[in-house]
Amino acid sequence: MSTQVRNIAFIGAGNMTQSIVGGMVASGYPASSVHVSNPSAGKLEKMANELQVNTSHDNAEVAAKADVIVLAVKPQLMADVCAALRKDVANLSDKLIVTIAAGIRIEKYRQYLGEDIRMIRVMPNTPSLVGKGMSGLVADDRASDDDKNYITEAFDGVGATLWVADEDELDILGAVAGSGPAYFFEFMASLQKAAVKLGFDSDKARVMVQQTALGAAEMAIASELELEDLRKQVTSKGGSTAKGIEQYQAYDIDKISADAVEAAVKRNHEMAKLF
Repeated sequence: MSTQVRNIAFIGAGNMTQSIVGGMVASGYPASSVHVSNPSAGKLEKMANELQVNTSHDNAEVAAKADVIVLAVKPQLMADVCAALRKDVANLSDKLIVTIAAGIRIEKYRQYLGEDIRMIRVMPNTPSLVGKGMSGLVADDRASDDDKNYITEAFDGVGATLWVADEDELDILGAVAGSGPAYFFEFMASLQKAAVKLGFDSDKARVMVQQTALGAAEMAIASELELEDLRKQVTSKGGSTAKGIEQYQAYDIDKISADAVEAAVKRNHEMAKLF
């Protein structure tokens, strides 16, 4: 259970909210201190039934009761949601504002909600949905150490957390950890296709690939070796793995990854300008 218990309100009840709240409650956080709002009823009913949290269709209602407000709506809806909160909720400056929306910078939230808010941006990735996430966090200079510790504990419930120095670093983290699952899925799919091409059926190929990926990730987590050294341990000189690695190196896998991350960072910067 968190060492701090605050009334926390989630605006939006999508998959990420469900995962974060589920992780908090599973770790012992009191459901009575969690409030969730959403326009439609289905997701709220699911959370109320499964997690016993408080639910409402009224954003202002849950926000008014909260010490912490988590903005978990799509970026294109954020301006309208924030405008309504600013109009209907008194003393937003007394509350910690947290956002998990991509692309919108803290400076913009000050325009939406007032210059005197204190704020933390969190960028969780999709494996948070299965408790294996990587969440990047950055705070403005008004957030306290207690604020940071509280949010760290909340997001530790769905994986690992990593504080970064500023929003530029958060863009880089988003390009690696946020987009990274798609890169891994693309690579896994290519291995599956290679196995199918050589005679495996698709289901068996998928089992083979996904278990290998899981095992490699677990080995990397358990080992203190550099990732390159782990690769070398599996690569006997002149063996079949070495021949396979030669093909990846021939296409300059380092450059492919660097280009992919740089393209994603560039897009993060472009998205920030859109909002």
